[in-house]
This record gives sequence, structure tokens and C-alpha cells, in this order.
Amino acid sequence: MGYEELIREALTTPFQGWDWAVFRGRMTTADDLPWDYEELVRERLPKAASLLDLGTGGGELLSSLAPLPPRTAATEGYAPNLPIARRRLEPLGVEVAEAGSAFPGGSFELIVNRHEAYEPREIRRLLTPGGTYVTQQVGGRDLEEINQALDAPPHEDHGWDLATAAAALTEAGLDVTWCRESSQPVTIDDVGALVRYLRVVSWQIPGFTVEEYEDRLRALHAEMAGGRPLRATAHRFALIAQHVHA
Repeated sequence: MGYEELIREALTTPFQGWDWAVFRGRMTTADDLPWDYEELVRERLPKAASLLDLGTGGGELLSSLAPLPPRTAATEGYAPNLPIARRRLEPLGVEVAEAGSAFPGGSFELIVNRHEAYEPREIRRLLTPGGTYVTQQVGGRDLEEINQALDAPPHEDHGWDLATAAAALTEAGLDVTWCRESSQPVTIDDVGALVRYLRVVSWQIPGFTVEEYEDRLRALHAEMAGGRPLRATAHRFALIAQHVHA
């Protein structure tokens, strides 16, 4: 496809939940991590009577973990995902709330979080004594080559990494019991996939518009069409922390 057609498709194709299948064959993702987030969660589910999933998206992963604990809740901060998550999760008995909704302190034995921002002291407040927090995070250097290729400013949370996250959780009164960090290669094969990604992951380049970056996008399109994809690096880390204080 030509530049205009790729851009038009990228700007008009709907994206719901966190279904990354739309990028298949056009953009590789960080799916070869040295840990399995889903397995980390599954291992802890049988012992939990209550569960909170932060940033559930459309509820895709959470629903796949059924049967869920007797009390399970989920939050989502992206408004278009809320009705999708509710349709999928409420039949399973899951309460789905907007991100930032208040729950009573000590409400959950297990809190899980894949790629959602969080406040360490709020995690501690929400956990029962002895409760566990499992998270996988996108690091602040994630796909920084995209920003560089478009001459865009670096990510505002450039320093967000495992050491920073672990220190903040420890300061909040949690005990970090396990952690890992990883960098994985990512390849973006066409400018349409790049623009769609920037449309969905709006925090990569805040305020991104095709018009503002058109010159660089056209230059990248020429390179990609010539068989030179954009190569970048996915930055991920994961940790498990426990509320050890009464």
C-alpha cells in the first residue's frame, strides 16, 4: 500500500480492548520475556479469596483466568474499554469500575496489574495484611527508538525502571520478593502500523498527529518500503511484592 492508504487505514480502523492481533505480521511485540506474567498470576489465584485487576483493558486476560476468586473487581482507565470489559466480566461476577474508583482499605488479598500506572501507597492500602501484588510494567525506555526516528521528545517517564519501582514499593511498606527486567527487540514493518500504535499508545508521543510528523513519517515510509523496517527495543520489568505489616 502507498503512504496515504496506510495512514488512512491507521487512523480509521477501530481498536478495542487491548487486542494486539491487529499488528500481527506488521509489528513484532515483546512476547518472549524471561517470565510469564499470566503464570505468575495463575500460581497465586487458588490461595486468594479476593482479587483486583488494575487496567483490565477489555477484560481479555482476566476472563481467561476463570474460575476467579469469590470477590473479584477490575478497573479500567480507557473509557472505550469500559463497556467491553463489563460485557465480558460482569457475567463472571466481576465488578468493573473506572480507574481511580475508591475501594475500602484491606479489600484484596491479591492485586494484579499488567502495564497500568499505580500508586505504591494505594497498593499497600488496598492489600490485606499478607496480601500480594503482582505487576508487569512497560519501562520508560520502551520503544525509545520511535521517538528518536520521528525527532520527538523522549518519554516523560524515561527513568521508570525496575530499581525505581522496587524502591517506591519498599518505601510504601511492601516487601519486594521477586523481580526481573528485560529488553526485547521489536520490528515495525510499515508506517501504518507505526501510526496505529502511536494512536493507541498515546503516551509514547503525547499529542502525536500525522500532520506534525509528516516529513519524518514519509521518510520512514520510504525506508520501510525499501526493506528497512524500524527496529526498536521493548523495555519490560515485573515484580512481586507483599504486604507484610499489619
